[in-house]
Amino acid sequence: MQAIKDIFRIGKGPSSSHTIAPKRAVELFIKYNGPCKHYDVELYGSLALTGKGHKTDEIIKEILGDKVEVHFIYDLDKETRNIMIIKGYDDEDREMVWRVESLGGGAIKVDGIDIGDEKEIYPLDHICDIKAYLCDEGIDILSYILRYEPDIIDHLMSCIDVMCASVTRGLSKEGLLNKRLNVYRSAHYLKKEGDMKGDIDLKRLAYAYAASEENADGGTVCTAPTLGSCGVVASFVYSSLYDEGYTKKEVAEALAVGGLFADVIKKNASISGATGGCQAEIGTACALAASAIAYLAHEDIEIIEYAAEVGIEHHLGLTCDPVFGYVIIPCIERNAVAILRAYDAVKLATNISKYHNHSVSFDMVVNSMNYTGKKISPELRETGLGGLALEFKEED
Repeated sequence: MQAIKDIFRIGKGPSSSHTIAPKRAVELFIKYNGPCKHYDVELYGSLALTGKGHKTDEIIKEILGDKVEVHFIYDLDKETRNIMIIKGYDDEDREMVWRVESLGGGAIKVDGIDIGDEKEIYPLDHICDIKAYLCDEGIDILSYILRYEPDIIDHLMSCIDVMCASVTRGLSKEGLLNKRLNVYRSAHYLKKEGDMKGDIDLKRLAYAYAASEENADGGTVCTAPTLGSCGVVASFVYSSLYDEGYTKKEVAEALAVGGLFADVIKKNASISGATGGCQAEIGTACALAASAIAYLAHEDIEIIEYAAEVGIEHHLGLTCDPVFGYVIIPCIERNAVAILRAYDAVKLATNISKYHNHSVSFDMVVNSMNYTGKKISPELRETGLGGLALEFKEED
């Protein structure tokens, strides 16, 4: 299993697969091949079909300037995965070509070149095996993580700073977020209502909206596990620090534990909306937050697993159908709903476990999630060709 640090990447919105990954790809292309006279970049799959709304062409031009031509290849049958073909031409017009796949969460795969994104550092890939190892070794789950990633807490402390900054910025802003969809920022008003009523749930909704609105506006945010789902965990972090009084280190340790559960999903299913639907993004974020909340509350490994399992199980089959390719409808609202589901998952796990053992393990749900993701049609996997996206007509 890969590093938990890779679940948490810092970058500009609105999409880790559509902005962070392409930016990394073209930067690495230059690093490996040197600067070129001219570039052509071809985008396939979701990168093409929702690339405009996700500002994929803009992030590529930000790096390559007027030397690049970006081509959106709208052929779902030819290539359904998030593929980039980067072509560079030197002064003698010799062509250098990379085929890059955006894997979700900002990770990329370059054909024929090992850039380190697929390096595995954890020997165990399933929660059942990890639990058995903890029992045999007499250690807790955080100690297990620190054996393989001793610097993870420092990394997560930096991510917490970015998450909190995104929420703070989002709470301070008002006005139009997207003219085409006629969507206005709502975080400020939700926070005001939450403060006035003393309603912690309303405040958590506000935090999720704040980070998600910043992401949609191209602000700097943190994947958890993606940018499209960044509001879920950012809300948990902000609420834990500012409403509940936990320390930054305590929250970072909880994120490490939550990140382990997300990492298991990444290994055995997917965290990419283009691959597995929105269950892969929002569902994973909910499971990540739920397990972190349970750990922060000093629950044992059985309750932590149960909370994570509830978090993902009840997002199975959730489709990814962004309207016009923007990470706004239905994405922002889903982030807000998922953070409340995460807290409810912990509440359910801690209370129902008093009466009976749960029959469904986290690993079982992840296997089901993988199967379900493969059965979701391409039109419902971040292509903007089905689902809610069909209810909005193109402008004349």
